[in-house]
Amino acid sequence: MGSNGAGKTTLFRTVAGVLKPCRGTIEFQGKQIHRLSPDRIVSLGLSLCPEGRQLFPQLSVYKNLLLGAYTRRKEMSRVRKTMEWVYELFPVLKERRNQPAGTLSGGEQQMLAIGRALMSEPEMLLLDEPTMGLAPLVVRRIAEVIKEINRAGTTVFLSEQNANIALMITERGYVLENGRIVLEGPSPELLENATVKRAYLGA
Repeated sequence: MGSNGAGKTTLFRTVAGVLKPCRGTIEFQGKQIHRLSPDRIVSLGLSLCPEGRQLFPQLSVYKNLLLGAYTRRKEMSRVRKTMEWVYELFPVLKERRNQPAGTLSGGEQQMLAIGRALMSEPEMLLLDEPTMGLAPLVVRRIAEVIKEINRAGTTVFLSEQNANIALMITERGYVLENGRIVLEGPSPELLENATVKRAYLGA
């Protein structure tokens, strides 16, 4: 977590292969991935749900989801099972599967963005600001789904300005400032940390 400009999105894009690091290495499941292309990184089990959703607005909900499974296009029976799971997480997407993504509400678009990222069956899901600009009821639903995704066996790497939500649903937290980790620890401890309360929780 961290304020705007702290480096959260840059970090996530670099891990996902969209940006290349100036120095250092990135390892995932024991393999160095910092020189790999984004599609290869997805194939290894790491998927990014980007800030701002970045959907294809003219394409249907169904086709947006299908694009998330591009690296798995040769195993359509499993893809269909994954899609049914996404529909279970977000029933509204099944109801609107033939509707253009651009006509959905902001909350529904965020659900679609998360669902699309899940279509690759990632071992780790990177969620960049999934609650940004959403109504409180939708934020709560997104938080519940994040916990469901984790319970199903997927590691979730969450980037959030909403520190309260982030620390309530995660096991460990890292505070970024100017691209550097300035504070870290178990989420329950950070939730009670005086510095975090003052800077991020409005206390």
